[in-house]
Amino acid sequence: MKILIVLTSHDKLGDTGRKTGFWLEELAAPYYVFKDAGAEVVLASPKGGRPPLDPKSSEPDFQTDLTRRFDADGEADATLSATVPLDGLSHDGFDAMFYPGGHGPLWDLAEDPASIRLIEATLQAGKPVALVCHAPGVLRHAKAPDGKPLVDGKDVTGFTNTEEEAVGLTEVVPFLVENELKRNGGNFSKADDWAPYVLADGLLITGQNPASSGAAAERLLERLANR
Repeated sequence: MKILIVLTSHDKLGDTGRKTGFWLEELAAPYYVFKDAGAEVVLASPKGGRPPLDPKSSEPDFQTDLTRRFDADGEADATLSATVPLDGLSHDGFDAMFYPGGHGPLWDLAEDPASIRLIEATLQAGKPVALVCHAPGVLRHAKAPDGKPLVDGKDVTGFTNTEEEAVGLTEVVPFLVENELKRNGGNFSKADDWAPYVLADGLLITGQNPASSGAAAERLLERLANR
């Protein structure tokens, strides 16, 4: 079993002068769900190399047992430093894909043709794709084989408008994940802010927020086991 995790390469939080990137818990939790299940994990990003970490996600209030495990794991750090460039990758050789969030994906992966093509091709090949928190926003331009938006008519979730408001970035992000999923015809639902919430609709798996990361990865493994 081989799983591709796709991370952002974008590190600027709009015009705020602050840094962003991927959210640590949203990488660490699925990374160990997959590794502990015996999967081979490959990390990719648009630019390759070491992707930017949202510095806020390393603050003590956002640390978990798995983020601490990741920080102390030399092999994981080496893997993170050598993400493969996304362009040119194929779903061939991978059984599934997982997209962690953080605000970075809203700027680069949401508009990245290579990412869009890879998501579309992976799903069309009958392989599951899971995305959590802000990462469901990268589906905004993805299409189903019939040309309709990929999320049209599908049960989906993602970082909510109220969660974005709570972190004070509603006017900073290029778009709101909840609004975009709804605009494209997704059947959007959510739990309470910051509560774990995961939806699976066929091969597409989405999680609401950082706390949903591990559960989304587990749902992806269940989907692989039931193929």
